[in-house]
Amino acid sequence: MRVLQLSDLHLLADPGGVYRGRQPLACLTHGLRQALAVAPAPPDLLLLSGDLCQDESLAGYVHLHTSLQFLGLPLALLPGNHDHPQLLRSVLGRHGPIAPALVEGPGARLLLLDSHKAGATAGWLGASQLAWLAGVLQQLEQALPRPLLVAVHHPPGAIGDPEMDAIGLLDGAALLQLLGQARDLEAVVFGHIHQHWRGSLPGRPQVPLLGCPSTLCGFGPVQPCPLGRPDDPGGRWLEIGAPGGFQESLLRWSPP
Repeated sequence: MRVLQLSDLHLLADPGGVYRGRQPLACLTHGLRQALAVAPAPPDLLLLSGDLCQDESLAGYVHLHTSLQFLGLPLALLPGNHDHPQLLRSVLGRHGPIAPALVEGPGARLLLLDSHKAGATAGWLGASQLAWLAGVLQQLEQALPRPLLVAVHHPPGAIGDPEMDAIGLLDGAALLQLLGQARDLEAVVFGHIHQHWRGSLPGRPQVPLLGCPSTLCGFGPVQPCPLGRPDDPGGRWLEIGAPGGFQESLLRWSPP
């Protein structure tokens, strides 16, 4: 399964509105074209990993829907801290799974987690979602093996930036403990941090934890950008179930 991950769009109700010195909708439209142009192959699925609408407006999600219509790609969506989950579902719920969900893709599975916590910048899965996750992972243990990718908006562990670490996933340790037993897990991807970041699952160094840049602007960076472009918009290319094992690459492009 080939996945194009884009994150932290920060759209606004005003299509010409400005956030952090850039126009989010123009950056998204430009970024979609650029990402598809630089991706190594046509994706099977577009993963949007949270902070989709900065002002949490109905109009912002309508702009997102309009921007994605021309692609004809299956979607998978995560709410972030800058999102309104109910409005997101009302506009895009018929067009792709929204976290929490288990997605069966070509040759692999994608597990979407919802870390949105109302009124908070930090993330939280909560006891009920963690229990649901434990049940899903137990069911997958009994199913035919297929490579698994887990996606969540907030980083599940510290990235080394005190400000970002304070607003990460508050119950990330519980998530990592559950994922440590996931037989088919190939990678965990997240957004929120507006930068490339790479770590590994505790106790399983072969399973990467991967932070995704924003389509709008960069933060940090904590780690050097492999492409030498930390301030540029970007995304991530993911191949789950590839013949040689999990593969990924960082994508960057110039802002519009």
